[in-house]
Amino acid sequence: MYLLEMNHIQKNFENLQVLKDISLSVKEGEIVSIIGPSGSGKSTLLRCATMLETIDSGEIAYLGEKAAWTEPGRDQAVYAGKGKLKEIRKNYGLVFQSFNLFPHFSVIKNITDAPIHVQGKKREDALREGMELLKKMGLEDKADAYPCQLSGGQCQRVAIARALALNPKVLFFDEPTSALDPELTGEVLKVIRSLADLDITMVIVTHEMAFARDISDRVIFMADGVIVEEGTPEEVFSSSNERTQAFLGRYGEMLSQGGKALKGEK
Repeated sequence: MYLLEMNHIQKNFENLQVLKDISLSVKEGEIVSIIGPSGSGKSTLLRCATMLETIDSGEIAYLGEKAAWTEPGRDQAVYAGKGKLKEIRKNYGLVFQSFNLFPHFSVIKNITDAPIHVQGKKREDALREGMELLKKMGLEDKADAYPCQLSGGQCQRVAIARALALNPKVLFFDEPTSALDPELTGEVLKVIRSLADLDITMVIVTHEMAFARDISDRVIFMADGVIVEEGTPEEVFSSSNERTQAFLGRYGEMLSQGGKALKGEK
């Protein structure tokens, strides 16, 4: 059984079709990276998977439990009831590109609030587990700090700890380094790599191609609202598909130009 299944997903924003009949599945323990140009529908796909956006048609299921589906003779997808969706949402966590920490909560309260008030976990257990997560993130000395006192990289590591505190079966990352300065990107990618060693299932939307190539079991290349290609990192990054080659070629040129700029070359 797949941990996540998305079948024939379609999503429109007014007259713009953003997702066009997309299907994908994720196995337990698998790391899947989704790459592609801006506007290809990558983040929308993640938002549909985590039900922050509703799909127009198709089917979404976690461990065989349907969250949304399209009934015969109906154009619009229907969703499970509130109680069922609440249970389904326990399967996943989401790390946003802009952190989305509560600014008026301390770091430890950001991490423990949902386990205590949503999952009903005992406060002492939540605090103990929260401190263990902060230690894993290298932030045990920041428990009483507030988000405004942290760097962007530290905020993103707190956001990852907050997502992990709910013990999700799959962790979604939506461009986790796009809001960070280049020197802070490495520390967040290092944390995500460490999660891979713990066999945590992850779906990562990223523009970090070398990272996607190194960490992923499977890479999905999206463009114009469709999955153009998917396969192992070796298959996708050595693809002969013209659309894939064009995207990866532009990325390679950007890397080259960035390297020259850092060296002061013209």
